[in-house]
Amino acid sequence: MDMIQEKLSSSQLMELEDKHGAHNYHPLPVVLAKGEGVHVWDVEGKHYFDFLSAYSAVNQGHCHPKIVKAMADQAGTLALTSRAFYNDSLGVYEKFMTEFFGFDKVLPMNTGAEAVETAIKLARKWAYEKKGIAENEAKIIVCENNFHGRTTTIISFSNDPDARKNFGPYTPGFIRIQYDDLSALENALKEENVAAFLVEPIQGEAGVYVPQEGYLSGALELCKKNNVLFIADEVQTGIARTGELLACDHENVKPDILILGKALSGGNYPVSAVLANDEIMMVIKPGQHGSTFGGNPVAAKVAIAALEVVRDEKLSENAMRLGELFRKEMNRIIESSDLVVKVRGKGLLNAIIVNDTPDSDTAWRLCLSLRDNGLLAKPTHGNIIRFAPPLVMTEEQLMECVAIIEKTITEFVK
Repeated sequence: MDMIQEKLSSSQLMELEDKHGAHNYHPLPVVLAKGEGVHVWDVEGKHYFDFLSAYSAVNQGHCHPKIVKAMADQAGTLALTSRAFYNDSLGVYEKFMTEFFGFDKVLPMNTGAEAVETAIKLARKWAYEKKGIAENEAKIIVCENNFHGRTTTIISFSNDPDARKNFGPYTPGFIRIQYDDLSALENALKEENVAAFLVEPIQGEAGVYVPQEGYLSGALELCKKNNVLFIADEVQTGIARTGELLACDHENVKPDILILGKALSGGNYPVSAVLANDEIMMVIKPGQHGSTFGGNPVAAKVAIAALEVVRDEKLSENAMRLGELFRKEMNRIIESSDLVVKVRGKGLLNAIIVNDTPDSDTAWRLCLSLRDNGLLAKPTHGNIIRFAPPLVMTEEQLMECVAIIEKTITEFVK
């Protein structure tokens, strides 16, 4: 135990993880010990700008005082009752959530993957009990290069070999089509027994792939025409990240089922939710679905505080304004660089494409150089670097980060 008491260095801490932890991640070699707003510090005290926001969970910034206070106050009062009993926080939270997002009902869970699983179960049950599809025959349409989580059912409809290989046998009942292709969706909807279409409004893990304008509204229209549920996975794109409260809001699309997670708690606590209207949500009866921790008092208080911060600090508007500025600056840098070929994104969910093959280590080495210069980001899909800072960032801070990125790209030796 003495070793734990003494101050461990970054290399010692990485060694501990390597020795005692499962090797299911390949982190950037930096060991963070403190965070505040857009800033993080490593064990040795070096300062960095966070340009990943824990995959868009920390939209409200690290350790936001309002969210931390709500969490601490509730944790010291009543943390968990399970759903065997009522508690004094859940109903208040459910009213807040349904009014905030404009749905009849919310089903609270903890993680993004749990929320996706909940939406799948809900859509299937609706298909059998409301649409009249024969039991066990329901199909859900999904998209190529999707990322919805890590459960066995979800990886069954992934086409990422790392996520899938040697985890079978796989769950049937899914049709995979090209993303951003309305004719592919139209064809898939001709198949029998289709219950739902599950889609990310922007594919984050795939490299911040933004569909063409009209894709989401067109998809919703096709679903409505075919009496098929439109399910939006907004775990990464929701809660102001793309410059609107939801990415679907850019096209005034109201999903039949909405999936939220990550920034629903500002990254302070695992909180996820599925929202739908009564006609869909009420097919689930007592005992048919649940979670010991789902809807616990701490989660309820944290989520309300996290959403109030988004609303009161106008984080959607800030994300929209700074996102446009960021892409403009990146395009300026790209003009005089052959290292980066493209920037794409919406709001403050952006990515740059590095001029090399996906199996090269160029983007990884570029992220190491960015780290050395005080900015933390991570590659996705080999040659793509996702840039997603907390939405509390100021214009001045953003321009400081642009300068770091420009300096790094200019000095980088491929």
